[in-house]
Amino acid sequence: MSIWWSLHLRREAASVPLARRLLLGTMETAGVDPDISYDLSLALSEACANAVEHGGDGGHEGSSQAYRVTAYLDGEKCRIEVADSGPGFSAALPRLPALPAPVEDENGRGLCLIEELADHVHIGNKPGRRGAVVSFDKILKWKKDAPLMAV
Repeated sequence: MSIWWSLHLRREAASVPLARRLLLGTMETAGVDPDISYDLSLALSEACANAVEHGGDGGHEGSSQAYRVTAYLDGEKCRIEVADSGPGFSAALPRLPALPAPVEDENGRGLCLIEELADHVHIGNKPGRRGAVVSFDKILKWKKDAPLMAV
């Protein structure tokens, strides 16, 4: 079984639940275990929220006002990629911080949460262009008698 979809979304807060609902609906239809679906949807929400907040240059129209979400359910794995057209990550961010931001901080926990929820995470910049890319994957578990279960 293989399913994939890609969305080109405006950098608006309303786009985050849209992407999350599409992922949850896809996984429910395929028969993915609800706990796995929830983990991936939460990680996707964090990545999308980062793209909405940090993924543009603030003043230009066009691609800086949008971001892309792509999801692949392929065999036993789901891979999700969120790419924006912002300034990207600084070279000073070689890996994720060991601990998330303090609880009282409003920001700073999203990437750490993605790292905890996914099996593999890659955080970097688009090669040769402006923009950040956050991709993550997770091994899927299936409900009993899932309609699209990988064979």
